[in-house]
Amino acid sequence: MSIFKRIAMIFGAKANSALDKAENPNETLDYSYQKQLELLQKVRRGVADVATSRKRLELQIGQLEQQQAKLQSQAQKALEVNREDLAREALTRKSGLSQQIADLQTQHQNLQAEEQKLTTASQRLQAKVDAFRTRKETIKATYTAAEAQTKIGEAFTGISEEFGDVGLAIQRAEDKTAQLQARAGAVDELIASGALDDMTGTAKDDISAQLDALSSDNDVEMELARMRDSLPSGDGGARRPALEAEDAEISDPAQGTAEGTVDGRGGAQ
Repeated sequence: MSIFKRIAMIFGAKANSALDKAENPNETLDYSYQKQLELLQKVRRGVADVATSRKRLELQIGQLEQQQAKLQSQAQKALEVNREDLAREALTRKSGLSQQIADLQTQHQNLQAEEQKLTTASQRLQAKVDAFRTRKETIKATYTAAEAQTKIGEAFTGISEEFGDVGLAIQRAEDKTAQLQARAGAVDELIASGALDDMTGTAKDDISAQLDALSSDNDVEMELARMRDSLPSGDGGARRPALEAEDAEISDPAQGTAEGTVDGRGGAQ
């Protein structure tokens, strides 16, 4: 195979592929239907032209028949006045008109037959055009439904060229969102563990620590009160002052030490 044949084949294949992609069945069907309507219109115009010619022949035949009648009358009158020569001339002209009328009648019959053929063809073509129109609309509706179903299926499966980028964008957005959520959770854990300092909330943390300390002291006092109340009533009265004294010593170690020293000195004296 020569290089020119290969080039021609490649260009032909490319052109065929481009035409196949550019071809729209709906547009093709509409174009075919339009061409059929134009052909039907031409046939109808042909029928009208033949009918017009037929009507013109009928008028001409009518005029010639009137002239024949007139010549017949003139020949009759010529014989009545003994003008046989004029009567013969009128009959001769009448005979010539008869030949013309015969020729026109033959043409009229041919036009009638042609008109009948064209009328039958027009009716058949009209029926075919109507059937094609119905078929065309059915095919167009089926094609449109199939095209929509295909696009929807490709969109849901992610293989559509139009919706493929949308699916990738959604996937990237989900990945970035998950990454930011994980990073935020890790930072919160590091701040809670003390590995990182919150540079924007130092004063707030000190106040929170003092409030937490006061709350802890209150909780301890309330727990001690509940424990005292839960002691048995028999020796509770005897042990309650001792517990209160122990609490006082724990709360003021310096005072307890001083009292112990005084007691020791008094014992020594």
